[in-house]
Amino acid sequence: MGLKNFLFITADQWRSECLSVLGHPVVKTPNLDTLAADGVLFRNHYVQCIPCGPSRASIFTGMYLQNHRSLENGTPLNARYTNMALEFRKLGFNSILVGYTDTTPDPRLYSPGDPVLKTYEGILPGFNHVLAMSSENYPEAWAGWLEERGYEVPENPRDLYYASVEGYPGAETRGKTYAPAPYSKEESETAFVTSNAEKFIRRPGDGPWFLHISYLKPHRPYLAPEPYNRLYHPDDVPDFQRASSLEEEAKQHPYLAYKLKRTLNRGYYSASIYPRDEKSLRQLRATYYGLITEVDENIGRIITLLKETGQYENTVIIFTSDHGVQLGDHHLLGQGSYFDQTFHVPLIIRAPDGERQLQRGKVVEAFTESVDILPTSLAIFGADIPIQCDGRSLVPFLFGERPEKFRTEVHWEVDFRYDELGIGFDKSSLNVIRDEHYKYVYFAAMPDLLFDLKKDPEELNNLAEDPAYGVVVLKYAQKLLSWRMVNDERTLTYMLVGPKGVDRRQRSY
Repeated sequence: MGLKNFLFITADQWRSECLSVLGHPVVKTPNLDTLAADGVLFRNHYVQCIPCGPSRASIFTGMYLQNHRSLENGTPLNARYTNMALEFRKLGFNSILVGYTDTTPDPRLYSPGDPVLKTYEGILPGFNHVLAMSSENYPEAWAGWLEERGYEVPENPRDLYYASVEGYPGAETRGKTYAPAPYSKEESETAFVTSNAEKFIRRPGDGPWFLHISYLKPHRPYLAPEPYNRLYHPDDVPDFQRASSLEEEAKQHPYLAYKLKRTLNRGYYSASIYPRDEKSLRQLRATYYGLITEVDENIGRIITLLKETGQYENTVIIFTSDHGVQLGDHHLLGQGSYFDQTFHVPLIIRAPDGERQLQRGKVVEAFTESVDILPTSLAIFGADIPIQCDGRSLVPFLFGERPEKFRTEVHWEVDFRYDELGIGFDKSSLNVIRDEHYKYVYFAAMPDLLFDLKKDPEELNNLAEDPAYGVVVLKYAQKLLSWRMVNDERTLTYMLVGPKGVDRRQRSY
């Protein structure tokens, strides 16, 4: 296609429907709308796992959780697997990171006292760093940037991340998260990431580049600088998808009951931090939408600069998120256990025309997964796809075609690893299979769930114990078992060693 550069942008906790091009009733994303009009938007795109670290491991390696086994934030990513940064370096690209990857390094490569083993927020191997954010330097790097701009940084720089303007007019009536951050939109952490990305784009050096911009927002804390804190009114946000009460919601499943109680009383989403009254929850959603628009405007800055520097027409751009968030749906604020709001995210791919003309403004309805991103990005540049990849190339969709034998459902997994449930560390997991009609959730040591999505799109009624759905439960349990069997780790299984050396067989679908 005559391409030179690759820009991969991720946001954190961006729900799939939060694009105005999809008709969202409140949030506005004009820059991503324009990108989608110049590319392809995948409406039914799902991530493979939560939280951030495991999900990003799936994105970067193209592997399901059952194979890369980086189960939670802090679980090391096995060094024997290749990844997006390494693969593009092999192609001669300068792989650059602005932001973070939440990659915990393989401890077998380091001595026990190495500082790199003191944090889970490591950097994916293969990246050079224009701005690498981790627990070791965040928010110190941002704080230093603010001081250079004349901002008075608090004694503890981390207060930048959580402190809002005290006594802000309207906060008492609108809700706690209405109060803005004490810095301007030009000084926000999102603007800081954009500024560093712009420095690289202006002087990228010789040769092709792969730039990964990783925005933290709209991730909590739900704290927006002006004017984003007041951009949307809480009365206008969509209603919550949930049971009539928290107690009624908890009846759906023992794991959900546990998660509701746990997040209500402790952790980053506890009621002491984010009150659960209707007023506060609606304002939280409005603030979240404001943060989305802030990220959208910053992405617009990046795209404008690419055009101004003459790089847009030879740059592939992919935008997605590592996972979504509940925002009050099912009475949860953070990541849900198995609900769509947590796993359904946006995906936009824009590539310049080559010998063939690509689709523009196309919306793809087929089910796609985050493990498809690595195979797709490599295929666009004509590179070989590592055999470890569980995903499929989406390039045919960019030309208005459908790949052969393409999936008709999506899958995701969660290793929640809560000892308090009393079921054992290795049994604390779930698998999901979801298609247009049903969602089936299988737990290793707890009851399963089945939702009829055509009759119950809000996932309120578990039908797993309903005798009328017994055949459906069996069918989807078998489909889930087949999926796991077919997708076992395959790095060496496609090799056969004999008298003539190593025979590398081709994967078939």
